[in-house]
Amino acid sequence: MILIVDDKRENILPLKKILELHKLEAEEAFSGEEALKKTLQKNYSLIILDVQMPGMDGFEVAEALAGSSRTRDIPIIFLSAINKEKRYITKGYESGGVDYITKPADPDLFILKVKTFLKLYQQQNELRDIRDLLAKEIEIRKDAQENLEEKVALRTNELQQKNEELELSNHELQQFAWVVSHDLKEPIRKIEIFVKLLGERCLNEEPNGPYYVRRTILAAERMNSLINDLLAYSRLSSPVESEICDLNEIVEEVNTDLEHLFEEKGGIIRIHGELPKVAGVPSQLRQVFQNLIGNALKFAKSDTKPEIDVTSEYTERLEFNAAVVSKGAYHRITVKDNGIGFDQDYKEKIFTLFQRLHHKDVYEGTGIGLSIARKIIEKHQGLITGESETGQGARFIILLPVTEKQIV
Repeated sequence: MILIVDDKRENILPLKKILELHKLEAEEAFSGEEALKKTLQKNYSLIILDVQMPGMDGFEVAEALAGSSRTRDIPIIFLSAINKEKRYITKGYESGGVDYITKPADPDLFILKVKTFLKLYQQQNELRDIRDLLAKEIEIRKDAQENLEEKVALRTNELQQKNEELELSNHELQQFAWVVSHDLKEPIRKIEIFVKLLGERCLNEEPNGPYYVRRTILAAERMNSLINDLLAYSRLSSPVESEICDLNEIVEEVNTDLEHLFEEKGGIIRIHGELPKVAGVPSQLRQVFQNLIGNALKFAKSDTKPEIDVTSEYTERLEFNAAVVSKGAYHRITVKDNGIGFDQDYKEKIFTLFQRLHHKDVYEGTGIGLSIARKIIEKHQGLITGESETGQGARFIILLPVTEKQIV
């Protein structure tokens, strides 16, 4: 079954007619959101996707589909009459498309490409089925030697069903996050625009007008940050492959990103010795240090320039207070600051979603940053904790394995 996604019915009808002439079944969706919902209900062998659509455009739909193991292997052909420039075609392939066709499309060439990608998708599924059958056959033969075939087969089936349920649930949550984040961001952008216009054109003579405008814009900006953080948190459920990451480079990139804050607060950061190279996901580890270093600057004392110290050492055990050794199984990385600190009784609370120890009017933030940091470190087979006393600065300790492990 083929899914055609286009917000204009007059564009879908001729495509369906061409496909029907070649005895290919097709369904339609008139928006990106409708297309994502349909992929939850039915399996498709090919998606023909218009680029320019209201709401979610074709590139956003493709990225959402690529984020789930349930739909990431479905071939996508982008079809566009407007976005014909090289940068759009390049973005189409980067978003997960297998082809990018500009309108008007040649019918013969179009149907040839459709049949080719359908055939490739079918062969890919057949190879996957053969691989799965071989894997199951090997497992069954091993179990047969131990007279456990029936028990293992039953257990395997149960696990497979549970896995499919979890995959579907995870896919639904990811699609929900994409759709909701897009739908929420649009009205917030409009609120910011119209409030600014209101302040510029209508409230010049009102004494408290600019104050109310600033408060409203700040509230909209906080909501936008919250949506972005929630979306980042939901994306951490997707499986990714690890690679060797140099933490020296990652911390340097974070320092560059936060350069304006360092200059504004007169802060300094000191790296003591060489930071290690670890197995991980660079973008996720960058998020961890962005949160820790950013918090050190954000929660600085008003009368003291922030100082941040980053150190690394080896330990033999996955314990925060384990003894230092010359070469161990874990890296212990510490980020220490001289800020306002926090009560040690709340050290678990700070890693909980939406938990804040300070009022948002005093210290900005969404209460999600450290929750994201903990989830990332745990996905990297490590641990993170915080130590502090009120007014005495904070110390965050990260444990990461030395040996390379897959991030799941």
